[in-house]
Amino acid sequence: MVRITPLELIGTDDRGYTCEYFHERMGRHLVIFRKAGTISGNHYHKGTSLSKQPEILILLSGTAILRYGNIQEAAIIRVELDVPSKIEIDPYVWHELETKTDCTLIELGSLSEHNADTYRI
Repeated sequence: MVRITPLELIGTDDRGYTCEYFHERMGRHLVIFRKAGTISGNHYHKGTSLSKQPEILILLSGTAILRYGNIQEAAIIRVELDVPSKIEIDPYVWHELETKTDCTLIELGSLSEHNADTYRI
């Protein structure tokens, strides 16, 4: 339903750290900046856009809470996200992201693909 993968730490020194991940998608992507205490999402995707099979987000900075669940079930799962994390959300999974701090994310897909495949319950 949802997979959260910590990014692979490949190096660290007094400047900070470096992570690596495989980038499986080409084309346009979104760089998203969200202020602390805001909520994004509150929707699901059917997977009609290729970038929503699954939806992939990379949390680059900040901390957030992801709430999600199958649209045909009442159960809501709550996960706290830390950086750096790759979040994969399958079609027909309702989801919303609440930022605890200012956050920066990359979404592997374009705004037009997102708009064409976004549904609210």
